[in-house]
Amino acid sequence: MRNSPNRLVATIFGAVYLLVGLLGFAVTSGVGFVATEGANLIIFEVNPLHNVIHLAIGAALLFAGLRGTDSARTVNSSVGAAYLLVGIVGLFLLNSPLNIIALNGADNVLHLASAVLLLGVGLSLDKSPAAARA
Repeated sequence: MRNSPNRLVATIFGAVYLLVGLLGFAVTSGVGFVATEGANLIIFEVNPLHNVIHLAIGAALLFAGLRGTDSARTVNSSVGAAYLLVGIVGLFLLNSPLNIIALNGADNVLHLASAVLLLGVGLSLDKSPAAARA
C-alpha cells in the first residue's frame, strides 16, 4: 500500500466516509429519511439517506483500497466523477424540494474538493510495478 497512492487514498477515504456515515446516524434521529432539511454534523447537513450513501461509498472505497491498485484506481475515479457531478448539481439543489440528501453549501465544497483529490489520484499512474498492483 505504501507504493500506491490510489490504495492509500481509497483506504483512508473509505474509513473516513464509513465513520462519517455512522456518526451521521447519531445526529439524525427524528429526521425524515429523504428530508430536505437535515441535522448538522459539525457544519455539514445530513439526513438518513445521506448517511446510507456515505456508508456505501466508504465501503466501496475501503474494499477497493484493500483489494489492490487497479480496483482502487477504478473506484477513486468513479467516486471522484460522481462527487464532481453531485458537487455541481448540488449548487442548484440548495433550498429545493429535489434536495433529497439535505445538501448545504459546506457539503458542496467538500464534494468538489473530494472530487478533485479522488480524480487527481485516480487518473494518475502509480509508480509501483505492474506485479505489485495485484
